Amino acid sequence: MAKPLWTVGEIIKAVSSKSAAPKSTAVSGISIDSRSLAPHEAFVALRGLNRDGHAFVEAALEQGASCAFVDQSFRAPRGAESKLVRVADTLKALNQLGSAARARAKDAVIIAVTGSVGKTGTKEALKLALAPSGPVHVSLKSYNNHWGVPLSLANMREDTRFGVFEAGMNHAGELRVLTKLIRPHIAIITTVAPVHLGFFRSVDAIADAKAEILEGLVPGGTAILNRDNRHYERLRRHALQQKARIVSFGEAAGADARVLTVELGPDSSEVKADILGDIVTYRLGSPGAHFVWNSLAVLAAVKLARADVKAAARALSGWRAQTGRGERILVAGKDGRIAIVDESYNANPASMRAALATLGLTPREEFGRRVAVLGDMLELGGLGPKLHRELAEAVDAADVDVVFACGEMMRGLYEALPSERRGAYAKTSEQLTPHLTSGVRPGDIIMVKGSLGSRMAPLVEALQRHFDTAGASA
Repeated sequence: MAKPLWTVGEIIKAVSSKSAAPKSTAVSGISIDSRSLAPHEAFVALRGLNRDGHAFVEAALEQGASCAFVDQSFRAPRGAESKLVRVADTLKALNQLGSAARARAKDAVIIAVTGSVGKTGTKEALKLALAPSGPVHVSLKSYNNHWGVPLSLANMREDTRFGVFEAGMNHAGELRVLTKLIRPHIAIITTVAPVHLGFFRSVDAIADAKAEILEGLVPGGTAILNRDNRHYERLRRHALQQKARIVSFGEAAGADARVLTVELGPDSSEVKADILGDIVTYRLGSPGAHFVWNSLAVLAAVKLARADVKAAARALSGWRAQTGRGERILVAGKDGRIAIVDESYNANPASMRAALATLGLTPREEFGRRVAVLGDMLELGGLGPKLHRELAEAVDAADVDVVFACGEMMRGLYEALPSERRGAYAKTSEQLTPHLTSGVRPGDIIMVKGSLGSRMAPLVEALQRHFDTAGASA
């Protein structure tokens, strides 16, 4: 019988609780959401800005939770006290449990991933690439913040060989806290770009904030840095201050993980690369140059973790873009088919340009028109209007046929386009919906992208409904 993730006794010890809950009770996972909680998982009642998890403790216990973390002042439902782990602060307790999980995984190689673009995709690629070499644990979903990181750590098994954790931020100081929880052997900074400029005075300041991930490196740890990024030297100086080994990746001649040849296709890419002295040829299952560059960082981390680089390279053929992050959806209706590229999860100038460039790889023989549906990129501060207008160059370079746009700032881009490229503009995605569904036609490939707050995902759903979906993800 497999050893449980935790026992209640181990949890009580890790969080310094005096709970009377039976210590031998097995715990199969840690959850903060009573809606998705599985039987025998522990429920952590976090207090958030919009809701208090304590309101769902009873529901969690009714669903079979093995125990629930609650504040000392929580009034227990009748008969529930024997399943409560009472603590002074549930978020602090979750952090303590995450730290305990990290401490007990003594044989694991721990990798942290941050960057302005590509964190989640790189994490998922590492999961694929490391799997042939041993048990891999990765961050749940895109859980990369002050509760997501400790939650992901707390769900790591003791026998994990490779742990991969995504860490995000939009303010200085956030990564400093997260990296000291993760304590990585290897830290990857995918790139630095003008993201969250509303909270930073400059992109240099963003680079400094990203470099905080290096402060948690274990002694002798390695920083994997993008040699092609203009902030490389700045990041390199931060790494030297932490006495980290520095491994670079990119196209640059001096990069340690370097592309030798690359053939970008509409559905995949063929790559030959030098990975710290190992020459590997591999196919990436997702299109786009940005996936190629991040794959170099992935394979460099694999080599540094003493895993099988050649097996990792083969595994990357299975790398697929995820929902909201480039997933391609084929929709077949009675009048023909369309393809939707779902990039609705988030957007910034770098990821927007990458998505448009990838759209531009689509052969005309396969799809007639290239259609871009673009929503506002948020948190860009005073530079927002300028950064939106400048996307006109990327639209032109990708030879996009028609642009549909929504949002106050995206109006600037829309007005900068020639009239023949203008599909429709609306203030909100909801108002854009009827214009979009009536303006696209069979044979189109339609890329939908914007910041999460721009609410672009409903446009993907509307397109699927309109074309009477009979297809599936490609």
